[in-house]
Amino acid sequence: MNISKILLLCGSYGLLNCLNVNAQRPIIQTKYTADPAPMVYNDTVFLYTTHDENDAEGFKMQDWLLYTSTDMVNWTDHGAVASLKDFGWTKRDNGAWAEQVVERNGKFYMYCPIHGNGIGVLVADSPYGPFKDPLGKPLVWQKEHWDDIDPTVFIDDGQAYMYWGNPHCYYVKLNEDMISYSGEIVQLAETPEHYQEGPWFYKRNGHYYLAFASTCCPEGIGYAMSDSPTGPWKTRGYIMRPTERSRGNHPGIMDYKGKSYVFGLNYDLLKLETDTHYERRSVAVAEMHYNADGTIQEVPYWADTKLEQIGTFNPFRRVEAETMAWGYGLQTAPNGMQGLSVVNVNNGEYICVRGVDFGKNKARRFEVFALPLVGGNLKIRLDAPDGKIVGNVTIPQGSETSNYQLYSCEVNAVSGVHDLYLSFEGENKKDLFELDYWRFRN
Repeated sequence: MNISKILLLCGSYGLLNCLNVNAQRPIIQTKYTADPAPMVYNDTVFLYTTHDENDAEGFKMQDWLLYTSTDMVNWTDHGAVASLKDFGWTKRDNGAWAEQVVERNGKFYMYCPIHGNGIGVLVADSPYGPFKDPLGKPLVWQKEHWDDIDPTVFIDDGQAYMYWGNPHCYYVKLNEDMISYSGEIVQLAETPEHYQEGPWFYKRNGHYYLAFASTCCPEGIGYAMSDSPTGPWKTRGYIMRPTERSRGNHPGIMDYKGKSYVFGLNYDLLKLETDTHYERRSVAVAEMHYNADGTIQEVPYWADTKLEQIGTFNPFRRVEAETMAWGYGLQTAPNGMQGLSVVNVNNGEYICVRGVDFGKNKARRFEVFALPLVGGNLKIRLDAPDGKIVGNVTIPQGSETSNYQLYSCEVNAVSGVHDLYLSFEGENKKDLFELDYWRFRN
């Protein structure tokens, strides 16, 4: 990251937050992401998002992405798991809006709005996909309007419900097959106060919740509660108040490892690049707390919260390079080996992985699987972007015939828990190399 980017970052978050990696910044930096939909499965958070294209001015959204984490601060990019092309009954090249994935009976159902063409559903045998269209048509499409966006699905005592809609809110009862419904589409007689779109429906400790993007514009996150999955809904306030610091928001809520979290979005990464407003958004997350009566305590704006890591990170295994807590300026892309690589690696940039536990045995060697381009150095630093250097891998200049190879270096014996910075140095304004994976060895 060059000095101009650092100054922009400090200006956006304040100097203290800039220097404090615990301050909450957007959790994905290699792509513009929005509309977070978290799902907990097998002790892992699966975070599905929409994708704002890098050149988007308005909404330009063509696919849905997946990220995973087991500690809430380090996230692994799995790329696009579905796209508009998976729906053969529509020819849209835009409109891949807010989705949600739920699991039932060992299968995973992704509910996808295609703006102007209703809501479709895809099914997979794994949360990683591949997702396929079992219907060949929309699950829901009220052709008289364009309200059919932002589906949210929750299963309550065997009965699944799907809510959705802008500016009105609707629901249906899904059948056990999760790809059809019974009864009529119901429009809420009284839409919750300040409701805009993006409902998120769930149940906790006997209370039903409907969170939503509220009060436009700017948008906050509001919520309503009910004693029944079908309402009536009573608006209870804001989870996050509207603020001029971010034009939009969109909730996703979950409990994980004894804590509650609210996901949403902002434009903070965009602001590092330009003062002009485009629809290029970034997902954020904050811990959330409930009162004794089930109401939710207001959460400050994302950048004013602190997100604690759950557990530590194991470096003595193959770690996909696209796993990071922070990597602003970098990008990820398919590498032709059925995976992703970190690309657009330039001088002064770095990957930060938080809370890396080297244990008592001490790391003594570092390996990285990389594709040489212009070539450069990968310096292993501890605890800060300019922290102590404990190792350096020199990756030579490549050619048109270069392939990914394993490069390594000796490491000054490292033990204990540290934030790890893989810092990149080389010729300015050149792509130095691409990174597939790395690991430490004792």
